Amino acid sequence: MLKKILVANRGAVARRILRAARALGIGTVAVYSDADAELPYVEEADEAYRIGEAPPAASYLRIEALLDVARRAGADAVHPGYGFLSESPAFAQAVGAAGLCFVGPSPRWLSTMGHKTRARDLMRKLGIPVGPGTGVLAGPPSADLDAVRAIGTPVIVKPAGGGGGIGMQALHSLELLPAALERARALAQAAFGCADVYAERLLAGARHIEFQIIGDRYGRVAHLFDRECSIQRRHQKLIEEAVAPLPERSRIEAMAARVARVMGDIGYDSIGTLEMLWTADAGFSFLEMNTRLQVEHGVSEEVTGVDIVQAQIRLAAGERLEEVLPRSVEARGHSIQLRICAEDPLRFLPSPGVLRTLALPAGKGIRVESGYEAGKRISPHYDSLIAKLIVKGASRADALARAAAALDECRIEGVKTNVAFLAAVLRDAEFLAGNIDLGLAERVRSAIAAPAAA
Repeated sequence: MLKKILVANRGAVARRILRAARALGIGTVAVYSDADAELPYVEEADEAYRIGEAPPAASYLRIEALLDVARRAGADAVHPGYGFLSESPAFAQAVGAAGLCFVGPSPRWLSTMGHKTRARDLMRKLGIPVGPGTGVLAGPPSADLDAVRAIGTPVIVKPAGGGGGIGMQALHSLELLPAALERARALAQAAFGCADVYAERLLAGARHIEFQIIGDRYGRVAHLFDRECSIQRRHQKLIEEAVAPLPERSRIEAMAARVARVMGDIGYDSIGTLEMLWTADAGFSFLEMNTRLQVEHGVSEEVTGVDIVQAQIRLAAGERLEEVLPRSVEARGHSIQLRICAEDPLRFLPSPGVLRTLALPAGKGIRVESGYEAGKRISPHYDSLIAKLIVKGASRADALARAAAALDECRIEGVKTNVAFLAAVLRDAEFLAGNIDLGLAERVRSAIAAPAAA
């Protein structure tokens, strides 16, 4: 087993990894920027080191600075969390070259699957359905325009080397393409260190369904079922559920088994998530793969009983899948995650500032993960997530009722939040019936905004 892990991240995910490492008896090292020096995770680690100023490029994206801390602290492993360098092949290679264990896939999988267009090409070759899209759009402008025109509008422009909705832009007119590409490249470079972008056809009425897989270094891959992730704003997820409330469970579980089998055949060797679009007419089509821990991993943990972060660490240390997973993994009950963010509830714009009050619910079936405490400042340099509210119930109806009650208990002052918006989604008739698609969040927002504008 590993002896000491450097957590190359911040906030809620850093606290989550620290908790998993402590449970395994592994020492922990945190890093922090000037903006994060007083956040709880810094004190919770066994050791903590400053790595730079607030902007990510001056701190959490500095590979040499992170490796220097690992050497100074005597760490033998690095966990990248999610975002930042979590899907960077260069970072994984540098960690390995330094003689450290990278808690994630081998660099070749980060290069292949972590890069969206290469992943789409591979899935197509492996027989997984893939929707219309382009390769990397690298110019000249006329060639980019021809490539996007060939797949038809509307389209969504996306970074190829990262996730989290950063840099994504929906376009209904090709006249806007040059500006969209320029903006997407700049945002992708700043956030992920990779300026590659591409375009996909935007499917009306689609749902976002994803499959959690888990593999070892010996060719074994299993799945931990599926998640519904269609409630999004600015192409970023706000509400996730496990399992997806689709009536055709046999089709979903067949796809889960299929993707696990395919990833096992090619030797994928860590946790990962295959994200897909689903429509009633076309069924599933591959969207992208995230070769890292997902923000929403907690809902899968709640229904399967598998601690995904502990499993990820143990697999990276060389344990076999059968040692990490129970003999039989089943999905029991229903779990929902609500991302409570510091943002304007109608415009979805970030609302940084000091959390004067932060009182979050507790009780049976309620799990809260947050990077903050009352009195701490939410920096404009990072994402706006305040906390993840994860609720489990015996059924979907039970989980939704508990989630609504838990939201009512939230008391947050000092910044604007999306709590009222999340509550509105939970009351929406379509959502309650499970009639969900990628446009539902905007329909709820519009319904809320209409009386305010009158």
